[in-house]
Amino acid sequence: MAGNSLEIEGIDAGYGAVRVLQSVSLSIPAGQTVVLLGTNGNGKTTLMRSIMGQIRPTAGSIRATLDGTTIDLVGKSPEAVVDLGIVLVPEGRRLFPRLTVEQNLRLGAYRTTARAALAGNLALAYELFPRLAERRAQLVGSMSGGEQQMVALGRALMSAPRILLVDEPSVGLAPILVARTMEMIAEMKSRLGLTVLMAEQNFHQAVRIADRGYVIVHGHIEFEAESAAAMHENDLVRQIYLGL
Repeated sequence: MAGNSLEIEGIDAGYGAVRVLQSVSLSIPAGQTVVLLGTNGNGKTTLMRSIMGQIRPTAGSIRATLDGTTIDLVGKSPEAVVDLGIVLVPEGRRLFPRLTVEQNLRLGAYRTTARAALAGNLALAYELFPRLAERRAQLVGSMSGGEQQMVALGRALMSAPRILLVDEPSVGLAPILVARTMEMIAEMKSRLGLTVLMAEQNFHQAVRIADRGYVIVHGHIEFEAESAAAMHENDLVRQIYLGL
């Protein structure tokens, strides 16, 4: 079976008259985890929203190749993008605090393909995240940040994703929980055969699971790395993230 990949070429995007992204190009090959590194305010979330159809780019193209078929995402609604199996775990998680763990998880299974696989995916979510199985009846609003991040990842799993976008998974988490979150993303990728694009500012944790990466500065891609090792060796990365 052919893999699932994303190709972003020369996109400009922003909010009204404010152009945030300028001629941004990224390649997210099938079966790889690609990390988009950048500090706050440099355009990571705008890029994620552009892929998901929440913002329409004013130039450039965003194409997904899914099982051998290439589809132009520009102009598609967020619902149509999700229906293709492209799923976002948003920054801040965006859960329903007054609903239980299981209710939040089930809400992820609203696309047709996901509804058909609901029982199996719910079992897999509880297998990957045993803490959620223990607390399936607990209100999400009463859980810790790390537990809520598990719910957010589990909800994405329930959507039966083919391409997973994760926006700033480390935000608000203690360092030990950031490390565990990265491990969970890697495990989801491995178990489900996913292609992953992760926007993150925690360089040290992100590169642990990345196959390749990009650095975005003020809406421009300033560096592309073909491997995690290349990111460690780059002068720009060393200056911004390692203080060297």
